[in-house]
Amino acid sequence: MDKSVNLLKLSVGTETVEDLVAWQKTRAAQTSDGLPRHVTRMWPKRAAEVLNGGSIYWVIKGVVQCRQRILRLDERIGADGIRRCAIVLHPDLMRTQGSLRRPFQGWRYLAVADAPPDLPEGRAEEEALPVELNRALAEIGVL
Repeated sequence: MDKSVNLLKLSVGTETVEDLVAWQKTRAAQTSDGLPRHVTRMWPKRAAEVLNGGSIYWVIKGVVQCRQRILRLDERIGADGIRRCAIVLHPDLMRTQGSLRRPFQGWRYLAVADAPPDLPEGRAEEEALPVELNRALAEIGVL
């Protein structure tokens, strides 16, 4: 299998990448082996492709701002008896070039060719462009 696909997910309740990092450091957001995870009701039908080098791209405040490699998918049975999918992530976040996204529920597949590129090493610590400026640049085709 040489195909790979990414996931796109809204990071609800976070204002910045730093907020996401802080949340993932809490015990509630970690697996028993200390890795960050995101629990979702739906199990990816394309799990083999997701696990073949896929990442989860986080949308924060309407803009894709970072990604994390997906390490594995763990089954998790909630207190209500419902089977859920825990998307287990690499702890390192890679900042990406900003890419505007409209709100959506759940997660979406994101083709490798459509994923925003990672920021170069020296630019990862730069502040993100304001959303309005990012939107205007995207509309005229600069981003």
